[in-house]
Amino acid sequence: MAQKHVAILGAGSGGYAAAFLAADKGMRVTLVDSGQKPGGVCLHRGCIPSKTLLHLAKLINETREAKNWGIAFAEPEIDIQRVRQWKNQVIDKLAGGLVMLCKQRGVNFVSGEGFFQDSNTLLVAGKEKIIFDQCVLAVGSRPVVPAIFADSSSLIMDSTSALEIGEIPRRLLIVGGGYIGLEMGTVYAALGSRVTVVEMTENLLSGLDRDLVRPLQLRLRKQFENIFLNTRVRAVKTEGTGVQVQLQGEGVEEFQSFDRILISVGRQPNSQGIGLENTGVTLDERGFAQTDRQQKTADASIYAIGDVAGGAMLAHKASAEARVAVEAIAGGKDGFNHKAIPAVVFTDPEIAWAGLSETEAEKQDREIKIARFPWGASGRAQTLGRSDGWTKLILDPKTEVILGVGIVGPGAGELIGEGVLAIEMGARAQDLASSIHPHPTLSETLMEAAEAFYGKSIHIYQKP
Repeated sequence: MAQKHVAILGAGSGGYAAAFLAADKGMRVTLVDSGQKPGGVCLHRGCIPSKTLLHLAKLINETREAKNWGIAFAEPEIDIQRVRQWKNQVIDKLAGGLVMLCKQRGVNFVSGEGFFQDSNTLLVAGKEKIIFDQCVLAVGSRPVVPAIFADSSSLIMDSTSALEIGEIPRRLLIVGGGYIGLEMGTVYAALGSRVTVVEMTENLLSGLDRDLVRPLQLRLRKQFENIFLNTRVRAVKTEGTGVQVQLQGEGVEEFQSFDRILISVGRQPNSQGIGLENTGVTLDERGFAQTDRQQKTADASIYAIGDVAGGAMLAHKASAEARVAVEAIAGGKDGFNHKAIPAVVFTDPEIAWAGLSETEAEKQDREIKIARFPWGASGRAQTLGRSDGWTKLILDPKTEVILGVGIVGPGAGELIGEGVLAIEMGARAQDLASSIHPHPTLSETLMEAAEAFYGKSIHIYQKP
């Protein structure tokens, strides 16, 4: 039997995961990407550079806060060129590792724009033809920039250009109060910008449980110059080296000037201009590829994973879908059936959640019980000077099964993995409560939240 040839279009977190898994299963693999090296948006223009900069921002903020603990530092001297070099060193090291993994696994990496000539043929960079048996579509997404900002494009940043840290604007307007806007706002505020956030809805991080968002919002109000909710941008006009913005919101000064604007209002799939019309792949009204539970599209030769397939636009979700797609190509029958896809907002404090949220339960009119443990009662949180967090469990009141977990506080992203495991294994509150956790750690807050479900948490008093 001839060796199956699998092409992967897009070498981001989902694409290279699919390529490596397919190679491990003995398939011949060609990995195609417009970049010079694998890694995609997450490595080169997203997750990794943003977290590198957020680490620096956290360090800067901690040097300023340390005076509350009896240690005073001079104001940090920021060398922007060296910051960029450090960020790029991290990216280059990881990208080099992926190049090495391609060679070790025998994956043929081809750099260039890929275009479907038909359901089994890719044309790369307008010249190289790749004929495949199956293809995994993993082309990702890109930032949305509304037309109202087009005339001031030289002063507009999206999430990609913001990560280049070309300069530190004196006054920065961030349009959109989602996780990207707040993460980048945290970076630029730490580096010296006076940051204003404009959000058209009534809440930052709309859709998340309010008790998880509240500690972050209180902290950001101290770090940012302004946070305007229920506010819209009505007009944008370039003025000299800056831009004048017309805002509409109750109690908001109508005309304000900024040096730069960062747009973070969402992302759209990269499904246009790649020849999908020459295949049997169908797209929904928003341009996302429609797939079944095995990531199969309407075209028998093409699978789709990650951002272009819709759902949560998260790198780890794309990687999980990559495994499902490759297993299906290999003849497997299982589909994507995960109960919990964790998500993390890497601000300070971090917010992390998995499974059913309180907000979702309310929308579904579903009966739940909530158990909370305040970090003010955590010895470890107190030693860190960060007692403003929460750990909460969403439980089925009858079976006591853990349906969801939400955490806000420093390191929440590192803690949520235990919550994911509990949800996926169908653990009950008693399973978590009876698992001994090390003291003093923040991980104890999960155990104590479970104990609180039974009214038996050691470090908080609950009336009988």
